[in-house]
Amino acid sequence: RGYNDMFPNIAKDPAFNVVSLSTSINILPNNYGRVIKSGLFPIKGVATRVVAIEEYQGILTLLPTKPLGAPGTTGKSGKRKVRTFQIPHIPHDDSIVASDIAGVRAMGSQDQMQTITQVVNDKLQSMKNKHMITLEHLTMGALKGIILDADASILYNLYTEFEITQKEVDFLLGTGTTKVANKCREVVRHIEANLKGEVMSSVRALVSQEFYDKLITHALVEKAYDGWAAAQDRIGGDLRKGFTFGGMTFEEYVGSAPDKDGNTRRFITADEGHAFPEGTTETFATHCAPADFIETVNTIGQHIYAKMEEMKFGRGIEMHTQSNPLPLCHRPAVLVKIKSSN
Repeated sequence: RGYNDMFPNIAKDPAFNVVSLSTSINILPNNYGRVIKSGLFPIKGVATRVVAIEEYQGILTLLPTKPLGAPGTTGKSGKRKVRTFQIPHIPHDDSIVASDIAGVRAMGSQDQMQTITQVVNDKLQSMKNKHMITLEHLTMGALKGIILDADASILYNLYTEFEITQKEVDFLLGTGTTKVANKCREVVRHIEANLKGEVMSSVRALVSQEFYDKLITHALVEKAYDGWAAAQDRIGGDLRKGFTFGGMTFEEYVGSAPDKDGNTRRFITADEGHAFPEGTTETFATHCAPADFIETVNTIGQHIYAKMEEMKFGRGIEMHTQSNPLPLCHRPAVLVKIKSSN
């Protein structure tokens, strides 16, 4: 019995080519990612490895009245600045060997391909989960304004790139007399002032559990929280998923992941949070570049790609996945770091 009898060469089967596999892995469910699932960063494919962001700082002035027939006020040109960002390349490899399907089917069974397809899908789901938690980490970085690699090195500091100073508001939740509503208004007003022609529907803050617990037990917040919590209890809502106070919605975020050394890294530091506008149209996006395959040259990038190849001596199938995403906030001035220093 040859290799093709025991383990058909699925790497050459049209049903498992790069187009079909990439379609399959993109259809598989996303099992991780609060920020990803929010839809705040829509996927926007590009055909190159570099994305250019053009900033057009329009100049707005009050126009004076003039007598009839007088010449109009001459307009002034705004300043244009183009910034380029290299899109990260994130490859991941795995394999399928004979032991993965040994004993799963009887020799000569009619559902052989169905069994192998299930093994492939299981591998793809596992590989996609790793890409998704990586994307969540990158996307949270874009919400914080500082995008980190898996080793905590800085890929992009958006405040440096856009030449602005990060806005930070200390809520001082350890002080019982702190007017928390005023702190909220400071955040909201800053975001509104920096939309620069963009629109928003609301302001949300993803915060650590430590910040959230201090907020809801603060002397000037607790009564409002108790009334809101009572209403949520009646409808069976999750008390951590959206407490609105002072014009902001606070949500506890517990995302974390182990790095390559096995150390668990929290995506939001204790006693901190990050506020941002919701309902925008052009402020947030995840730019995806095409894979470095011959088949994908000059095509619009997809979220994740997958490809298979037969191992040497027919010992199994090598599986390769890759994603090439860059989540960006095009207006980092609307991002506000909040914290409680006491």
